[in-house]
Amino acid sequence: MTDNERRPWTFLTSHARVLILISQNPDIRVRDLAEIAGITERSTQRIIVELEDGGYLTHEKVGRRNRYKLSTTATLRHPREQAVEIGLLLDVFKNDDDSTS
Repeated sequence: MTDNERRPWTFLTSHARVLILISQNPDIRVRDLAEIAGITERSTQRIIVELEDGGYLTHEKVGRRNRYKLSTTATLRHPREQAVEIGLLLDVFKNDDDSTS
């Protein structure tokens, strides 16, 4: 693979993107999450399970859909960032029209 053929890199991981999208819309479908994040539905489902296992979110069934709830006091995973709560990160990406906290 040459330099011109490399995939572009981004600052945020897929895990961060999924978490941010859920924070913006707790009722979002996995299909929509995957499409917006640019990853497969299977990857999105795996990431959601990992985020739940890590204590970053939970979900409840509402009819046939899931409603996600974030644990904004959970901290980032890197040893040098463990004092930073994810709520601070999510605030950076908060929608201007979002009236919930």
